[in-house]
Amino acid sequence: MTTAEPSRTADAETPAASPAPSVTCGFPTSPIVGLDAVPSAETSPDGRADQARAHEAAAEVLADRGDWRKAYHHLKAAVSLVRDEQTVPSSVPDQLRVEVDRLRRERAEAREQSRRDSLTATWNRRYLDERLGTLRDGSEDGPVCVALADVDHFKQVNDTHGHALGDEVLRRLVDLMSEELPEDGFCARYGGEEFALVLPGVEPADAVRVCEEARARVDAHPWHEIAEDLRVTVSVGVACLGSSGSPGLDAADALLYVAKRAGRNAVAFRDAADGEVRLAGAAGGRRGIGAAVRRAFPSA
Repeated sequence: MTTAEPSRTADAETPAASPAPSVTCGFPTSPIVGLDAVPSAETSPDGRADQARAHEAAAEVLADRGDWRKAYHHLKAAVSLVRDEQTVPSSVPDQLRVEVDRLRRERAEAREQSRRDSLTATWNRRYLDERLGTLRDGSEDGPVCVALADVDHFKQVNDTHGHALGDEVLRRLVDLMSEELPEDGFCARYGGEEFALVLPGVEPADAVRVCEEARARVDAHPWHEIAEDLRVTVSVGVACLGSSGSPGLDAADALLYVAKRAGRNAVAFRDAADGEVRLAGAAGGRRGIGAAVRRAFPSA
């Protein structure tokens, strides 16, 4: 008998069953935890269903990332496990389990980064739109208040001190406005030097107070630590609606215009008691707000 010939036994009338092929991902992995596809009472004892689901999970994540070649290989392995009755894997291979976990974490991190502003690390417009969409569909109960805050004379800050210092101003501004926000409230960069504060479940009067306190923190901040003659203030417009309303930014934007036209460094809001547009805090006594309101709401 040569080494090329398969060994046989006297009582073997049929070929011996081939060893079960090992199905693995075939490329480097790194340790991670959190795989959803774990053995359960409903799966078959040989673990084929668990392994197939793990390959399908890997294929889904890879396809979501646009890595179609690797996704195809995982999907092909999953189909093979379902169709090939001779395949008898004992469990989900550790290498595959690790890989799916890593891919899922990478996808979660990429999703998080896509919703963060790269300069200030706060939420960006994409996240803001998604959260406002959730609020509009009525899945969250209670009043909803949205504020738009704009840095006063920010172009002058950039022109006088340079864009690098202007970037530092925006980063500090986010920290100041994010302080002491109520539960579920958040700050998002709306664009340029404009930011949004979203305050779900907060009554209108409380929302105005939160925004006025944020404005005051910005005004009182020691900006001279960055540049000797630097002073930064913000103007804010606050729009609040009940749970039956549709929270949007248009009303807040119009009220922000009122705060700007009425002298800046102020919070403008519509009083829920009588519907009149007013300025919060010490700015409430300013003259000329009537003209600003007429220009912002010409049809009112």
